[in-house]
Amino acid sequence: MRCDNPAALAICGNFPEGSQPKPGTLETSMNYFASLSAALLAFLLALPAAAQDLERVKSDLRKKFPEAQIESVRKTAYGGLLEVTGGGEVFYTDEKTTFLFLGSLIDTKTRENVTEARVRKLSAVKFDTLHLESAIKIVRGDGSRRIAIFEDPNCGYCKRFERDLATVSDITVYVLLYPILSPDSTQKAKGVWCAPDRAKAWLDLMLKDVVPAGAASCETPIDQLVAFGRDKRITGTPTIFFEDGERVPGAIPLAAFEKRLAEAKAARP
Repeated sequence: MRCDNPAALAICGNFPEGSQPKPGTLETSMNYFASLSAALLAFLLALPAAAQDLERVKSDLRKKFPEAQIESVRKTAYGGLLEVTGGGEVFYTDEKTTFLFLGSLIDTKTRENVTEARVRKLSAVKFDTLHLESAIKIVRGDGSRRIAIFEDPNCGYCKRFERDLATVSDITVYVLLYPILSPDSTQKAKGVWCAPDRAKAWLDLMLKDVVPAGAASCETPIDQLVAFGRDKRITGTPTIFFEDGERVPGAIPLAAFEKRLAEAKAARP
């Protein structure tokens, strides 16, 4: 082993000056592996220590807040804060769990809402797993941009957003019926699904307040959609999913919507 090689200096440095092992000897091999093993062991021992600290924080929080969902703890780049996630929420604590902070963390350099970005990432759902086969499909223009929306037929914000959507071109909208506001919502949703032309029945209801007239006696996927939405913590309507999987709860201004459409399209593989 040559000791003038930078990669070997750390190992050669463990031997007294002038007593470095000669190449090709058993002593060389044994001392080399002993030094390498010691360095590797020191590195590996440092990793569990950090992991154990985070597990201790998680355990402490679960003891102090047994009713809360504590799913993960990780370090942030901001003032020694630890990020805690659970139940779709992001909050913060310190290594001693002396406080718990729920609110938005803003990066003063970039002005990015760090908390909001993390919530979007944590709540993302792969677009093609959104039961699109059980959606009402509405295509405008070439349909090249795709969104999925969980909507209640009695939701005022949904109706307002549908009016904005009617002005957006080159989009495919998958409407997932999510009647959670009232029993009447379920009846209207079933009426739309059982209509001869579901897309027309939906748009007539949301844009013109025309309730489907036919009998709602067919098989519908509504129960499955509601169960899926609850599992994914969809608690309000509209809830919009973009192609990159990120969700936006509630209606958003048209300019912001167009911006998110462009970002999601750019993120395609």
